[in-house]
Amino acid sequence: MKIIRLKPAKEKSLLRGHPWVFDGAIAKGGGDAGETVRVESAEGAFLAWGAYSPQSRIRVRVWSFDEGQRIDAAFLRERLRRAIALRAPLAIASDGVRLVHGESDGLPGLVVDRYGDILVAQFTSCGPERWKAVLADALLELTGLSRLYERSDASSRALEGLPEVTGWLRGAGETACVIHENGWKLGLDVALGHKTGYYLDQRDSRGDMADYARRFGFQQVLNCFSYTGGFSVAALAGGAQHVTSIDSSGPALERARANIDLNGFEPARATFLDADVNASLRRFLAEGRTFDAIVLDPPKLAPTVAHAERAARAYKDINRLAFKLLNPAGVLFTYSCSGGIGIELFQKIVASAASDAGVDAVILQRQGGTADHPTALAFPEGEYLKGLVLMRRPG
Repeated sequence: MKIIRLKPAKEKSLLRGHPWVFDGAIAKGGGDAGETVRVESAEGAFLAWGAYSPQSRIRVRVWSFDEGQRIDAAFLRERLRRAIALRAPLAIASDGVRLVHGESDGLPGLVVDRYGDILVAQFTSCGPERWKAVLADALLELTGLSRLYERSDASSRALEGLPEVTGWLRGAGETACVIHENGWKLGLDVALGHKTGYYLDQRDSRGDMADYARRFGFQQVLNCFSYTGGFSVAALAGGAQHVTSIDSSGPALERARANIDLNGFEPARATFLDADVNASLRRFLAEGRTFDAIVLDPPKLAPTVAHAERAARAYKDINRLAFKLLNPAGVLFTYSCSGGIGIELFQKIVASAASDAGVDAVILQRQGGTADHPTALAFPEGEYLKGLVLMRRPG
């Protein structure tokens, strides 16, 4: 059994239940990629069992804090069973569900989503990579499904010294599918879509958009960074008269157009722009266009705190422009999925944007990830998605 010995006073985060050990905390010891190691304090006391990552700054990811626990196939199967069972009573209004959410489910570096009858798994660290075959077989057994697609193409794999891998891990067939969400249909492709195929973490926010559209009677909606049009479908489902969707990906917009058709909405109620969002917002401002509701759901701009300053400028700029384009009593749905931008900082950025735009706005609602994306209390890094629903005060 290989042992990782920490430097003095570096065990505090593990004692609080945080599942990461950084390279700078280690005094001595090592292991092979994904190998289970025993983590000890400087005095030799047991702290955790974890998976070793020789090339990552996060050198150990914890499997268990129980000294008597054996890390084997049975342990991993039980962790998967527990994660899947946690979702059972949530009554999620979709057949697109996250079944495993990494560290927060005690399976660091593993994400598993279900899209109808297809499972999609993403192995982002050396631990689950080493146990990939065991995890794949257990997932099929526990869910009763026969197809598992691998989307291990996240950029974080490079930090682990792992190559990108995609393709069928178990089974075969079409990768395109349709899921049901909040009463409407959304088409996606698990091989080509972002993340594991779609943004399941925004399911509740899309449902909220439909509710706001019904209650506020939105006429004109602008969906920025629209991807495949989930918020556009939601707005139309809520009764919005027209939605303009902007994205820089032509294929994503084609999927968005297909999703509008799939739900039976009149094509004339939707416009799609293959364009840069910032440039489009400035052009709309010059043209004097305004909107009753605007969605800003940009890609990750600050993956770590080191990127926060640059990302803050970008977030502020798009929110400032959006406030200027918003009608009085209009509603802005603004989001950040950047781990390096906390909710307090995000609110300050948006408040500064409103001030620069000369707009008085109030927060109607705070949003976050869905219940099938839980966050362990000792792992705040898992709470990456934050959203604000704001109304521009009239007058």
